Amino acid sequence: MAPLTPASIAADPNILTRTPTLPSGEEIRLRLLLPDDWELLGRYFTDLSEATRQLYAPHPFDVDTARQLCTEIDYAQVMRFIALSDRDGTTQIIAYFIVWPGTNESEERRYAERGTPLDSAITCTLAPSVADDYQSQGGGSSLMPDILEIMCRLGKRQMGLAGGTRAINHRAIRFYEKTGFRKVGDFEGNGGNHDMLLEL
Repeated sequence: MAPLTPASIAADPNILTRTPTLPSGEEIRLRLLLPDDWELLGRYFTDLSEATRQLYAPHPFDVDTARQLCTEIDYAQVMRFIALSDRDGTTQIIAYFIVWPGTNESEERRYAERGTPLDSAITCTLAPSVADDYQSQGGGSSLMPDILEIMCRLGKRQMGLAGGTRAINHRAIRFYEKTGFRKVGDFEGNGGNHDMLLEL
């Protein structure tokens, strides 16, 4: 299989479209966010429960943010994957995964202090979220193999978590551990966080 490049993805974002199947047997579509998706994304953001919102904070969850994200698409800087369900005849986003192709300075500093330096050329950074109705149903686990395969084809060999994961978010920690992430260390903020790293 040919390696992917940011240029090939920008030329045809559909080359990353996948059709994973959930444990329930429902087939969904995983693809990159496109400019016309702002209404779907806005609905996904506003339908999330307050409990889910509090555990996820790369950006606000509102329609204005959805519109802005869809007008600023640059797959070389960040890839935003959406998982779509057509259950009951209505298309809806059931998961939203952000993947940055590198790392940021604060993450690099934290990992280096623990003796695990990150190389931004081979390390990507993940921030996943799943709709409330699909949590604890294997949705995230069903999407991860395709995400990881794509990142490997882009030359990535490690995946970290954007801002770590909240120590109180036991569901997320179980998901990450099941996927193969290992805990690298802890840091303060929002009641405590874990940095976790996955070797691809």
